[in-house]
Amino acid sequence: MDHSKHTPLQRSDFNEATLANAPIYGADDSKIGTISHVHGAGAVTEVVIDVGGFLGIGAKPVLVSIDQLNLMRDEDGEVHGRTAWTKEQLKALPEHRH
Repeated sequence: MDHSKHTPLQRSDFNEATLANAPIYGADDSKIGTISHVHGAGAVTEVVIDVGGFLGIGAKPVLVSIDQLNLMRDEDGEVHGRTAWTKEQLKALPEHRH
């Protein structure tokens, strides 16, 4: 996926309505998870990414700072993110519990 034409999100877009269900891609552009929900807003935002599983079953929720993600909109306006983390690194994080 060529991200060079995608528009970075503004801090004001760091909210549940914009980010929920956004796919997250690793450095090799493979999908490594999906944002399930958001804690905070703006500069102090953290997101819960569901990693692994199939169709939402068996996924492990992990908490990641928004600063670890490069969030953007593609040409169709769909929100997605990229990170330097691998799926294995995210899976190694502690499970997030509410």
